[in-house]
Amino acid sequence: MNSSYFPRWRLVSGTTEDAVVQPDETMPWPQTVAMGAQHVVAMFGSTILAPLIMGFDPNMAILMSGVGTLIFFLFVGGRVPSYLGSSFAFIGGVVAVSGYSGTGPNLNIGVALGAIIICGLIYTGIGVLTALVNAWQGDAADWIDRWMPPVVTGAVVAVIGLNLAPLAAKGAMGGSLFESGMALLTILSVGVVAVYTRGLVQRLLILVGLFAACVIYAVLANGLGLGKPIDFSAIAAASWLGLPNITHPVFESHAISIIAPVAIILVAENLGHIKAVSAMTGQNLDRYLGRAFMGDGIATMISGSFGGTGVTTYAENIGVMTATRIYSTLVFVVAALVALILGFSPKFGAVIHAIPGPVLGGMSVVVFGLIAIAGARIWVVNQVDFSDNRNLIVAAVTLVLGAGNFSLALGDLRLDGIGTATFGAILLHALLRGRKNKAVAARP
Repeated sequence: MNSSYFPRWRLVSGTTEDAVVQPDETMPWPQTVAMGAQHVVAMFGSTILAPLIMGFDPNMAILMSGVGTLIFFLFVGGRVPSYLGSSFAFIGGVVAVSGYSGTGPNLNIGVALGAIIICGLIYTGIGVLTALVNAWQGDAADWIDRWMPPVVTGAVVAVIGLNLAPLAAKGAMGGSLFESGMALLTILSVGVVAVYTRGLVQRLLILVGLFAACVIYAVLANGLGLGKPIDFSAIAAASWLGLPNITHPVFESHAISIIAPVAIILVAENLGHIKAVSAMTGQNLDRYLGRAFMGDGIATMISGSFGGTGVTTYAENIGVMTATRIYSTLVFVVAALVALILGFSPKFGAVIHAIPGPVLGGMSVVVFGLIAIAGARIWVVNQVDFSDNRNLIVAAVTLVLGAGNFSLALGDLRLDGIGTATFGAILLHALLRGRKNKAVAARP
């Protein structure tokens, strides 16, 4: 293996259908640029939808996703392919501490930003500890797995979607029959793309479904006058280049106690990403785990300092890499640069703000549902044994605590449903780890 910090990327053609481009390889620049742009497009549905749901400036969010990706690239020495986008794990906490109504800019976003910075600091600390364990014992991934096995991580991921379900339902109901119907049509649009398309279009189901729903809304509202029309004047008036809005963080202990536990979820997401990339490339990337956590944590801190969302690795990356079999890390440098360009374009932000509320409500139902199912998928993929009463109790209690938004206050420290469920799952699994207890199969 190359002993230098960064790989010496070897040029390959990458043009045949069966070609595999490894992280330390690269393609001719036209193909690299095209692949980088494709990753940004693949991330649009999630990276743009999450900031809108939380009331963040979409320009700042995508700008910080580009900055975060470059920071991650530097920390892992260009050896782990990944694009960092806005994390959905922050939605519940941000909405709770800021009192966001779900439409327009979030005027109280500062208190959430301060908590996001502290969350990133904790995440970075976990990365330092992981790097030290890797240096001493070489088994940091196993150490993390002991504390957060698939039954715990699956339950915590599912809880994020379930905890946000009331918010999604409220947004989808709207204030009129047309708005409710349009939200349902949005859900159907995504479903049609997911089921009846193939290849890259299917992998971009959120983006394509969102575009289709906006077209339907424009026909029904702007064309037939059935609802509030989309206002295109702001798009026309917006300039092509300009600075995004910078928001300063505010540090409050209450907000920090609610959002800081998200660091545990980010650890699980990043661990899963590196495991997936290792399996796809045939390279053991566990030795970069601590550096990956630190890069992601510092990217989250910098993003929160300027008014951006917390960032994380994304399944969309895995989907595109699986489809193309191109894992070159230089592709993600290009993707980051494309994100930076879009972040400095107010016209791009105006287009995002023009998305109708009912469409956004319908997309929230789909996205939050997919998050919940992603947790269940972790159980299925890792073959979690629910005949083991320990797994059964951990999953059952975690889901109810999170979905019911069970809050716990200890002085100034307050955990909402996601935080309580996260720590509860870890502690409960640790307490019940002593022995496996198989359930007795019920007889008919």
